[in-house]
Amino acid sequence: MTAWIRHPIRRLGIALLLTLATLALVACQNLRPSESAATPQQQAEAEAAASTLMPDYRIGPEDELFVSVWKEPELQRKVLVRPDGGISFPLAGDLQVAGKTVKEVEQELTQRIQKYIPDAVVTVTVDKVSGYTIFVLGKVKNPGQYRLGRYVDVIQALTLAGGVTTFADEDEIKVIRRVNGKPVVFPFDYSAIKAGHKLEQNITLQSGDVVVVP
Repeated sequence: MTAWIRHPIRRLGIALLLTLATLALVACQNLRPSESAATPQQQAEAEAAASTLMPDYRIGPEDELFVSVWKEPELQRKVLVRPDGGISFPLAGDLQVAGKTVKEVEQELTQRIQKYIPDAVVTVTVDKVSGYTIFVLGKVKNPGQYRLGRYVDVIQALTLAGGVTTFADEDEIKVIRRVNGKPVVFPFDYSAIKAGHKLEQNITLQSGDVVVVP
């Protein structure tokens, strides 16, 4: 009788120990930092990479910028570009950023902040692109204006527009861009691109670019 009672108690004791060990293991795993979580350095590198995708990108309304001043934690924050194209930043006040490049905004912020922090080093990156707009016109399935949150090249723009139609002249596609107020035309030979030639024509589009498919 005693042995019969002892064995169930022993089995319960082992089960209890296994349960406690499992709970302890789960607790330890929960205490480990997530392997997929980005560190602040990785986030900064990603933001810097985003801003270098198109160095000449002109900031637009509703874009989100990340502004940081080296060794000044209280001067690190995300800033939303207002509809009027301006932003506000501590020690710098209000300034217009729409239509300017990241480097131009960095220089202006640096000049203003160095009045109070002489050795200030200001970094500006485009954290979120909202003012990036392109146009695809002509013989495509869905011509029109495309407001995007990421950079695209010519092929990607044509894909967004549903592709070219049957009667499109693929050899005579053009990208029209305004540079200093004057139109500049970039030829795009789609037939050559599809054959693996002239790949340098597949340029990254800038905001305001117009892709024309005759």
